[in-house]
Amino acid sequence: MISPDLHFESALWQTQISHIAGIDEAGRGAWCGPVAAAAVILPAELTILETYQGVRDSKLMSARQREHWAAFIKENVVSWQVGLASHAEIDALGIVPATRLAMQRAVAGLTLQPEYLLIDAVKLPQLPIPQKSIIRGDQQSLSIAAASILAKTARDALLVEMAEIYPGYGFERHKGYGTRCHQQSLQDLGPCEIHRRSFAPVKALLNRAQAEPETLFLV
Repeated sequence: MISPDLHFESALWQTQISHIAGIDEAGRGAWCGPVAAAAVILPAELTILETYQGVRDSKLMSARQREHWAAFIKENVVSWQVGLASHAEIDALGIVPATRLAMQRAVAGLTLQPEYLLIDAVKLPQLPIPQKSIIRGDQQSLSIAAASILAKTARDALLVEMAEIYPGYGFERHKGYGTRCHQQSLQDLGPCEIHRRSFAPVKALLNRAQAEPETLFLV
């Protein structure tokens, strides 16, 4: 199993840069709800590689493992924060700008100013902080992997709450992603308030409903 390490962080620590924020997102490909991003500043100590053993890309972990490590991370990092960009902001701005917005909000919410950013696959040109965008960063950098867990667990918890407000869609199971269950509920019920109208599957369904009024569903 792929385990991230501290080679990016340690190289920066050796140059006296200690406050390094790892940043990652969750929910970018979902059909509804917000995109979430987390920023995490780990202690500048190589020994944490042992205590954080088991932290990895959240997509490679079970829900129980993510919940365990999310609690541990929150209690054992220098600073952490989660930022969101809503479904409305995604529709208005586009998913990439909205993802950047969520990341910027996460960084702004940190209790101290990071000196450097390690970001999974995205660049944040609007932040005047030195940074590095790393493809598959959540599989390479421990800071980014920790952020991926916090972003994922925060967004999953929010979608469980949304399942109670918008019953019938199965948000508590698929968290808004394009599963067969989600596809069927969209066909049966139509989009709810938190669906991303700009995303192709939702947009196509709305266009078809306009073209074929007899297929109208509750929107």
